[in-house]
Amino acid sequence: MAIVDVTVIPVDTQTPSVSSYVADIQRVLKQYENKGEIRFQLTPMNTIIEGDLPKLFEVIQAMHEVPFEKGLARVCTNIRIDDRRDKERKMEDKVKRVEGMLEE
Repeated sequence: MAIVDVTVIPVDTQTPSVSSYVADIQRVLKQYENKGEIRFQLTPMNTIIEGDLPKLFEVIQAMHEVPFEKGLARVCTNIRIDDRRDKERKMEDKVKRVEGMLEE
């Protein structure tokens, strides 16, 4: 299972706010989550998604398409992949591991 950090950047919007694009992307993610294909977490600066890597690439493409579907001509998407294959780890496990070290 992989964990992917995704930031979709709509370019040349009518306003500095991009929250409507973020909300639409979150709706797409919710559809995948409802089918049990991924888990995801919205943060103030990006979205973290978790699942099998081939499915995550499909999800990233769906996320990337959202601003185009709203009429934009340019979108930049940044992704960062953590694909650890010796252990299965979830998003929460990574955070708990560091928090545990802080308590020592």
